[in-house]
Amino acid sequence: MMANDKKSVDLSALLAGGLGSANTTSDHSGAVYSTESGRTCPDCGKARQDCACSQDSQPQGDGIVRVSRESKGRGGKVVTLVSGIPLAGAELKNLAKELKKKCGVGGALKDGVVEIQGEQRDLLVAELTRRGFTVKKSGG
Repeated sequence: MMANDKKSVDLSALLAGGLGSANTTSDHSGAVYSTESGRTCPDCGKARQDCACSQDSQPQGDGIVRVSRESKGRGGKVVTLVSGIPLAGAELKNLAKELKKKCGVGGALKDGVVEIQGEQRDLLVAELTRRGFTVKKSGG
């Protein structure tokens, strides 16, 4: 019976202490909702519709789309990389989807670079030129 009393004391002390996480301070202590403006940005504190933090800006570059081929770190598999596309956000994501569909393969969009599976450089250069981009093949 004494052991059970000790467990309940330890449990109540643990609950009173907040399980160790309630007493620690967090970097994420900013308000995320305001009754005046609704949702707010956790980074700048402005109303979500006035926030400039999360808005996609057009990437800076020289205006030339570069199409290259890479196989390093991919187990010998070849991937075609398309970089320098002067689009941002949803437009870039949509273009990546259309390029994958045109090539009939899979791929990904990582950090503004479109990765297309396989050796697709000639097809991608022709398609991007047709869409009005200035395109160069880069690499070997």
